[in-house]
Amino acid sequence: MIRVLVVDDQLVVRRGLRVILQDFPDIDVAGEAVSGPAALAAVQELRPDVVLMDVRMPDGDGIAATRALATASEPVPVIVLTTFAVDEYVFGALEAGAVGFLLKDDAEPDDLAAAVRAAARGDGLVSPSVTRRVIAEFARRGSLVPADPGPGRGAEVLTRRELDIVRALSQGHSNEQIAQHLHLEAGTVKAHLSRIMAKLEVQGRVQVVIWAFRNGVVA
Repeated sequence: MIRVLVVDDQLVVRRGLRVILQDFPDIDVAGEAVSGPAALAAVQELRPDVVLMDVRMPDGDGIAATRALATASEPVPVIVLTTFAVDEYVFGALEAGAVGFLLKDDAEPDDLAAAVRAAARGDGLVSPSVTRRVIAEFARRGSLVPADPGPGRGAEVLTRRELDIVRALSQGHSNEQIAQHLHLEAGTVKAHLSRIMAKLEVQGRVQVVIWAFRNGVVA
């Protein structure tokens, strides 16, 4: 059973998400929180497997809370669920360590459940309708600043095969699509991605894509 914490300042949204998620037999809503600070306290108390986080909340935004959860000694995967397709809050949340990004307006119940399951198993999911916009924005940002990989995190730490997988991932491909493109098994792609994230010391697929653009692996 995957235990989820729902974070949103609007009661109707929290209750709606609870109804949707609890319709799936492998997902349970462990609790709710109304702000970023309240989410941090709830995570300590409830120990959920995944957090669904709104970005804009009057009593504490979701970006700072996402960063705190992603960099904790025991990080909890965060999925950003927002009304806004592309804005500074969304990119801030992804850079802060969110593993997924969905839009409230176009996420179907099955999409939501798939994102929760992906986050729970260490993968990530970005809403297909905005994936290319997200990638384009990070590409634009990457072109504005020189590469600064930091010690031990440059492209040289990855093998040729791992770089191929990073490039395919940065084009918005799923594990299955990457496997088909590179003539691998999907499980092999997943294993490669786990090693890539460990080498780069990043949390999730989105951060791998951000790293790729910042370090000139893709442009």
